[in-house]
Amino acid sequence: MIGALPEDVLQAVLETLPLEWSILDSDDRVLAWNRHKTRIFKRPPEVIGRNVRNCHPPKSLEKVERILAEMKAGTRDRARFWIDLPLGPEKQKQKVLIEYFALRDQAGTYLGCMECSQNISEHQSISGEKRLLDEQ
Repeated sequence: MIGALPEDVLQAVLETLPLEWSILDSDDRVLAWNRHKTRIFKRPPEVIGRNVRNCHPPKSLEKVERILAEMKAGTRDRARFWIDLPLGPEKQKQKVLIEYFALRDQAGTYLGCMECSQNISEHQSISGEKRLLDEQ
């Protein structure tokens, strides 16, 4: 990062990003997440410090473990997948993009993982062009 952000600005940025994220440390423990009111994967504060293996459904656990092992080994930096989930008050199926990113220091040492999730259903319908301040 170039420059420095005051703590309150950094907090605002992390809560404003148009996606939800969770951060794991190098031992696979949950460090933090942002708390969007519209969070897709809601979790209670008690998850902080918990091993990520206790936060995923059993059917996806083996895949999560493989991704994390490959990130730690340095053979993977990113995993990207998407699923259809029933969301909103009417529980309509919506496309959710989920990405895992290895967090590394300047020397390439594995520091942990960032998981990002975003409902991309609205993005899928974008076509043409809309310029800044266009009323469309």
